[in-house]
Amino acid sequence: MIAPEQQADPAPTVLIEANQAWWKLNIPELWNYRDLLFLLVKRDLTAVYKQTVLGPFWFILQPLLTSVVFSIIFGNVAQIDVGETPHFVFYMSGLIFWNYFQGILNHAASSLTGNSSLLSKVYFPRLIIPLSGVFSHFMHFALNLVTFLGFYLWYSLQGADLEPNRWLFAVPLLILQTAMLGLGAGLWVASLTVTYRDLRFALPFLIQLGMYATPIVYPASLVVTERYKTILWLNPMTSIVETGRTAFIGQGDIQLSLLGQSWGITLLILLSGIFVFNRVQRSFIDTL
Repeated sequence: MIAPEQQADPAPTVLIEANQAWWKLNIPELWNYRDLLFLLVKRDLTAVYKQTVLGPFWFILQPLLTSVVFSIIFGNVAQIDVGETPHFVFYMSGLIFWNYFQGILNHAASSLTGNSSLLSKVYFPRLIIPLSGVFSHFMHFALNLVTFLGFYLWYSLQGADLEPNRWLFAVPLLILQTAMLGLGAGLWVASLTVTYRDLRFALPFLIQLGMYATPIVYPASLVVTERYKTILWLNPMTSIVETGRTAFIGQGDIQLSLLGQSWGITLLILLSGIFVFNRVQRSFIDTL
């Protein structure tokens, strides 16, 4: 028989309250659940590759085939002028950033409705689920980037007019900004989808429109009308794609004022998305 003084201390009691102000962000709690974040990232990666023959090569084939199609349609048929840069390199340099943004956006957008059965049974910081998409899709981005660099090197050895420059040091910041923008936009969509389910059907169409509103199949320099040029640069992805192209191929329209504007809009979307998501997730189970 164990003496009372030798008995183990009872497990600590965790009190979960729903009346916390929506504008308060519990950052230390996210850190405490970092193991769960790792498990969700692992789940996302294994679930995608499960029962597939090619596995992760699907994420390499997608930008490759898209770049080939764009090269045929917009390069050979439409004959959009991209300078001396090979069309394949031009299109893929924009697609690697766009695919990363799109992947995070789609993952975050379905974080509440797609995991309602899990969220209704156990408590953990709801922001963990959309945040896991940032890391799981980064693995896909890394695969795409390595593939792009392989073709980039091959075209360089063939004598293509590619001029890497000091803007290459800004690429990590471009990746960070893409992740922040995709997460912020995805949190907004996830929050609105709880009430307006129509957004689930409109999202693929809106993403497709967003791609053509971003200078991926055409250089931003082709847009000369002031009205359309202003609208184009209000899109933060425009700055990301153009800066990335400048870094790798020496072709792009970069202005520090527009870069600052792009970062400002990105931070606004991210912070507002986090606060809106934090407000909705407190009672979304009652709506789903």
